[in-house]
Amino acid sequence: MIVKMKFVNISGPRNDIDRVTDLYLSRYEIQLESALSELKTIDNLRPFVEINPYKDALGKAEQFAGYLENAGEISPDTSLGLDDIFELIRTTNEEYLKLQEKKEKLKKQAEEFKNKQKVIQPFQPLEGDLEKILHYKYISYRFGRIPTEQYHKLQKYLMDDLSAIFIEGERDESYLYGAYFAPPREIQKVDAVFRSLHFEIIEIPDEYTGTPLNAYRHLEREIAEIGKQIDELDKNTSEMLIQKAPQLIAAKQRLEELAHNFDVRKMAARVEDQKEDYYILCGWMAEDDVENFINEIKHDEKVFVVVEDDHNTYFGEPPVKLENPKIFKPFEMFIQMYGLPAHNEIDPTVFVGITYSFIFGVMFGDVGQGLLLVIAGSLIYHFKKVPLAGVIATAGIFSTIFGFMFGSIFGFEDIIKPLWLRPIDHMTTLPFIGKLNTVFIVSIAFGMGLILLAMILHIINALRAHDIENAWFDANGAAGFVFYAALAVTIVLFMTGHKTPAGIVLIVMFGVPLLLILFREPLTRKIQKHADKMEESKAMFFVQGFFELFETLLSYFSNTLSFVRIGAFAVSHAAMMEVVLMLAGAEQGSPNWVVIVLGNLFVCGMEGLVVGIQVLRLEYYEMFSRFYKGSGRAFQPYTKSKNVKTKKK
Repeated sequence: MIVKMKFVNISGPRNDIDRVTDLYLSRYEIQLESALSELKTIDNLRPFVEINPYKDALGKAEQFAGYLENAGEISPDTSLGLDDIFELIRTTNEEYLKLQEKKEKLKKQAEEFKNKQKVIQPFQPLEGDLEKILHYKYISYRFGRIPTEQYHKLQKYLMDDLSAIFIEGERDESYLYGAYFAPPREIQKVDAVFRSLHFEIIEIPDEYTGTPLNAYRHLEREIAEIGKQIDELDKNTSEMLIQKAPQLIAAKQRLEELAHNFDVRKMAARVEDQKEDYYILCGWMAEDDVENFINEIKHDEKVFVVVEDDHNTYFGEPPVKLENPKIFKPFEMFIQMYGLPAHNEIDPTVFVGITYSFIFGVMFGDVGQGLLLVIAGSLIYHFKKVPLAGVIATAGIFSTIFGFMFGSIFGFEDIIKPLWLRPIDHMTTLPFIGKLNTVFIVSIAFGMGLILLAMILHIINALRAHDIENAWFDANGAAGFVFYAALAVTIVLFMTGHKTPAGIVLIVMFGVPLLLILFREPLTRKIQKHADKMEESKAMFFVQGFFELFETLLSYFSNTLSFVRIGAFAVSHAAMMEVVLMLAGAEQGSPNWVVIVLGNLFVCGMEGLVVGIQVLRLEYYEMFSRFYKGSGRAFQPYTKSKNVKTKKK
């Protein structure tokens, strides 16, 4: 069912908007519309231009709550007032920033030590005392790296002619690290040779003690110690936040509410003149909520509410909110996939719930597999609230029912007697056709009934929209209904051996509706007293009308035959289970139960999926397309809370 909506205008003193939003509107579902755009009859409307005072505090509260483990399981401390909340956020932020400042200093220090490690790491094989080497007076030195191929040249051609020695450090794929030493009087010559071999000098700061290896390990210990101090600071931060967790969660929830309520101003308008300065809010509320809201504020002198009944006072159509019994609630998923109904359309949720489940049950009739669907779907829907699981559970009930009707349980057809028939065996003899599977015949008859029902729904929707053409002269309107109903009755009478109507009756029942469908446009203009002429010539009108009428008749035929798939799947299900039992060796009296279990699971999963899709196709293409547009817009309340009777303290 579609919840009836009312368009309301709410106004009051400008400085009272927060109280009204927090005290009243936050407890009702209302879809706010832009007052500046919607209100046509009020002059001098101005927007609110104010900065949300709760945003910064909320950002901090969300940050601190995000650091808490299992924040959703913490019970909030609801005793805090607004001043207490701001003070809590301020003091918590100060403590947090102090701890973070210490942590950042330690991290910076650790990064400096790591950089020093990187400098000294390649020279760890050198055994000299760095403090002494870096203060040599009579020996010149250079630390650095040389390309590996150049070092081979140095060893082969030049080293014997140089007054220098080279001490190797670590190697990588491209370079050899190390240091060379030479007398001060020869250092220029040695530098020139090494530069020609692409030696890159690495400056070693005068900060290291001991050998490069000892210096590296000392820095490693320093970094580890800093890591412990950082962990301790993290622990202190965590303990501080855990201690304040209930208050922080409460602060976050309350600030979210206040910030959200403050943003109502984005949808509000101001009216300011010499005498008054007041706000205006407007939007859609459910009719019951409007009544409760008005009763609640009737003694509040600062709130003024007007319920608009004149469509000319607002733009657009009412939003759509669906409210159906719990058993049909999951089927709203299919409606939303196709498109929500317009406010003056029939909500097809119940229709879909019944027809989908019924057709699924016929196509997938098995007691055992149906119960599996019921159990699995019910459990998933109960714990996870997945709509599709609810659909599966409901469809499984009908599968179980038709399992008894067909006498099938996990594919075995010799355990229980069918209450109706066995789809794969039962045949019916028809005039001029011969023997035909009974389920096929019933499926077509059932489909014709559903098409007629869809036409009735189309007529109701058209009458609600005051659409004369679609209500009376459309292929799915009254004319189409009379034609198709007469055709269905004639076929049934003929196939059952009864006397068919006289020729003159058939001409009237078939011919008159088709003529009404053909001339629907001029007839509609005549009824509505429109004097405008047809755009195309009479010849073109008849040519176009003929082909449209032919297409309509063809669609009647194809749509009717489309329901054969109901019987086809009922038969194929029984046939597939016969194959499973045959593979399991059930005919010999000692079946392989592993094969039976796996076969049932496979058929249940695969065929259940295929049947579900095929039933949905029938719903959308053979039924929805006849009566349903799905042009509505969803009801999107500014707040998601339900109406409660107690006021906030």
